[in-house]
Amino acid sequence: MKLFLVILGVTAAFAVPQQESIELDYHGKIGIPLAARIKAAEEATDFDGSRIVGGSPSQLGAFPYVGGVIVNLITGGQSVCGSALISANRALTAAHCWKTASHDGILMTLVFASNRLFTGGLRVITNNVQVHDEYNTATRANDIAMIVLPTVVSTEYIRPISIASGNNLYNGVVGTAAGFGVVSDGTSITTGQTLNHVDLTVISNQECARTFAAFVVSSTLCVSGANGKSTCSGDGGSPLVVNDELIGLASFESASGCQRNLPAGFTRITSYNTWIRSRL
Repeated sequence: MKLFLVILGVTAAFAVPQQESIELDYHGKIGIPLAARIKAAEEATDFDGSRIVGGSPSQLGAFPYVGGVIVNLITGGQSVCGSALISANRALTAAHCWKTASHDGILMTLVFASNRLFTGGLRVITNNVQVHDEYNTATRANDIAMIVLPTVVSTEYIRPISIASGNNLYNGVVGTAAGFGVVSDGTSITTGQTLNHVDLTVISNQECARTFAAFVVSSTLCVSGANGKSTCSGDGGSPLVVNDELIGLASFESASGCQRNLPAGFTRITSYNTWIRSRL
């Protein structure tokens, strides 16, 4: 009996945490329904709707590099995402915002200088979206895309952000994410502003892989999700920034919800610095 107890204790100590899945049909299950909800809420007279779990409403101009993204799909309907302006005519987003196994984009509208997604601000339309050649729709590997835009003039409310370079892993560093996604699991979109932001702590890939082993690679950057704070549905492609440098683009979170104190995954910008600069 004593031997059994010792073995049981060792087994428990080294038990592998339950692995989480992510939603790979982003447009079908998340983006299209969310776009309809946001649009309906904006058309309501009492709209002031907020997103990003555990975050705060953002003042106009506080995040001048953030572009809301409305994607028109070949299969019909619209989906929503986020992006980061990195020059006068280039922005970055997640590849899954343009292409999944089930849906492809045909037209993209970027919305700057607005806390609402379907109304106001500067609205820039393009169909020139360059998805990374090795993007994998089944694993979200290389989840990055370059958006080619007509020239966007900088103003008090619109300004590009620098991209991170070097080999800093940012483990333990607090970054700020801003996006147009939902504010909580299952929430109705009725209160707050559209654009929300939250401070998130970067964790090591080793720690993140305990939850998302199938989706964490060297070019992934993860945040902790502690205290119910995280990116959420609709935040795909939204920027994570440290010291006025773009270090990540929202890529995935658990399919089971955003408020479970679980990590969330971003595309690590330093892994794609050369790729990005070759397309500027």
